[in-house]
Amino acid sequence: MFDNIRTLNLAEYVNGLPNIAGHEKDISDVIHSTAEETQVFRPESSIDFDRIKSTFAIALHMHQPLIPAGGDDIQTAKLISNLQHMMEHPNIGDNHNAPVFVWCYKRMGEFIPQLIEEGKQPRIMLEYSGTLLHGMRQMGLNDVIDALKTASCNPRYRHAVEWLGCPWGHAVAPSTPIQDYRLHVRAFQHHFAAIFGLEALGRMRGFSPSEMALPNHPDVAYAFVKTLRDCGFQWLLVQEHSVENPETGWAPEKKHLPHRLVCYSSEGEKAEITAIIKTQGSDTKLVAQMQPYYEAKGLERWELAGKQVPPLVTQIADGENGGVMMNEFPSKYFEVVNECSGSETPIMNVSEYLEHLFTLGIKEQDFPALQPLFQKCIWDKMKPGDGPDKLVKVIDDCKKEDGRFHMDGGSWTNNLSWVRGYENVLAPMDKASSKFHEAVLARENLQTDEDRYRNALLHLLAAETSCYRYWGQGVWTEYGREICRRAEEIITHDY
Repeated sequence: MFDNIRTLNLAEYVNGLPNIAGHEKDISDVIHSTAEETQVFRPESSIDFDRIKSTFAIALHMHQPLIPAGGDDIQTAKLISNLQHMMEHPNIGDNHNAPVFVWCYKRMGEFIPQLIEEGKQPRIMLEYSGTLLHGMRQMGLNDVIDALKTASCNPRYRHAVEWLGCPWGHAVAPSTPIQDYRLHVRAFQHHFAAIFGLEALGRMRGFSPSEMALPNHPDVAYAFVKTLRDCGFQWLLVQEHSVENPETGWAPEKKHLPHRLVCYSSEGEKAEITAIIKTQGSDTKLVAQMQPYYEAKGLERWELAGKQVPPLVTQIADGENGGVMMNEFPSKYFEVVNECSGSETPIMNVSEYLEHLFTLGIKEQDFPALQPLFQKCIWDKMKPGDGPDKLVKVIDDCKKEDGRFHMDGGSWTNNLSWVRGYENVLAPMDKASSKFHEAVLARENLQTDEDRYRNALLHLLAAETSCYRYWGQGVWTEYGREICRRAEEIITHDY
């Protein structure tokens, strides 16, 4: 059956709308059929895993939001990419960087084939938001996507490129309605398959949460992990200080080995997924200067499940932001790939690394357990299955006992909340979400391949972009509120 699905070509656009829904069964069939094909990277890998002493992985995150800025009146302005707005207004702020950003979005699609043709062993993990991919198509940046497709889909190069799943609209999990987050994940899988093909989707195993934001409320964290597993993901990238040891509450010790993120709900349900730990630090500087390579060079094999395995140093950074990424990364990447190819510390991608571990007989259950930050306080006072009412009381007790305790989730920085101070954005977002679920998803005989459904979904997901909170109060929160208004208006008019 899967061979037939592989040949199915999904249209990238349907009546002018990105293909983010309507092929749920095809997507599910690909995911679950491919899950049985446990080895997709290792058979094409040229790494001598038995010989190496350590390894490292880097991921590049790319994102641009959609904003109502294609005109002077925010209520009627066309929804365009922020990248397009930067291009059209080069004299504002740092908008002059827009052409460089475009180069950053394209360049890995050229670097990987070049290095492979030179006999090297490059690797890269890529995560592009759905709003960025859609925005680039709107702008006619077809050469960018064509370069990425060559590196990602050509059998000669694809082993070096691992795409990571993400929420389509760059939504932060801790403050996005639970039911919507699943829509984001599915929409991205649809969109990615329509651009790169269903076979490329079948190679997508890892997930990168926007802003590295991990929910720590037990019921939200459980739903988050269950969504990822139901959508076929096998591993998750987590920030070092957003997780804890379930027994001690301390930070993980062997952070360069895979772990298991284990989440329980207040009702006693359990969901878990392999967790790859991204260590703390100034992300863009670390990746731009290829610090993970130099850290990995100083490591030897570690013991895991009675076997000696190479540790994996992992980092992710914005692929375009900051002078170091724009200017220093390319030459440093080439320098390191040239040096590490064929060495005892090669660069690898995470799924490739995990497949080598599994070939040794190591299983997911052999990985040490982790849980989201601050959950030890909760589970010391109640058990999974005690119910949501007990959980509310326990959370309140924990807050009284420890001023640091919160249920806002963990992210790349501890001094930023994705909830506090943004009620004027979150309230409209929650209202639009409720209207979508009551008026659209609750309908009998719901047709997800209709234009009206895709249009309503597009606006809902775009409204939940993290930028409308991360960039603070002002024009960005107004953008978020306006897209929420449009989502409600579309739902009311079309349904």
